[in-house]
Amino acid sequence: MTATLQNHIAEFCAKVPSHIRVIAVTKTVSVEAMRAAYAAGIRDFGENRVQEAETKRAELKDLTDITWHFIGHLQSNKAKSAIEIFNWIQSVDSLKLAERLDRLAGERDRKPQVCLQVKLMNDPSKSGFSVSELWEAIPQLEKIEHLQIRGLMVIPPFDLESDATLALFHQAKELAEKIRLESNLQIDQLSMGMSDDYALAIQAGATMIRPGRILFGARF
Repeated sequence: MTATLQNHIAEFCAKVPSHIRVIAVTKTVSVEAMRAAYAAGIRDFGENRVQEAETKRAELKDLTDITWHFIGHLQSNKAKSAIEIFNWIQSVDSLKLAERLDRLAGERDRKPQVCLQVKLMNDPSKSGFSVSELWEAIPQLEKIEHLQIRGLMVIPPFDLESDATLALFHQAKELAEKIRLESNLQIDQLSMGMSDDYALAIQAGATMIRPGRILFGARF
């Protein structure tokens, strides 16, 4: 079973352009399956829950070159733990959270890399900066000292048609480029695309994709 999974993941990764970073989403995935993914070449793992990631990180401590990404909604009471566990926090969805993480990172001498989660369409089920909120927050975000603000993270609304999804991904790319040109933020990463739409995300200019089910199968 493990060898089959390893081969499946290796085949998927072989189809992805080499400049695209594959973040394997491992919410509820077993440590055994994660080891198979590691053997297939995966070095980036994305978790939605701080406590689950903490347990898995301890069990995988022998794999010292893993990069851990937090990709879920981060509650303020979990921010301290997230700073200590994750190399990347991809779901910074408000100025308040960014400033809290910055303070906590400074207290712990940490410099996590982060993405700003942006909501480009009205979607009550998603959190994130609206475009206007993001532009309004940029002067304060430019003052952040202990976070490395590297990119934008985008999650399209559920069941969006392919053409609309592609257009949204292109919009995210254009927004990232505009922020890079018109602010001091060093935006060079675009995290978008999951199991159903990763190909569209790559087409639009993603630098990171976040597949889960397509790698590990349905597990919910």
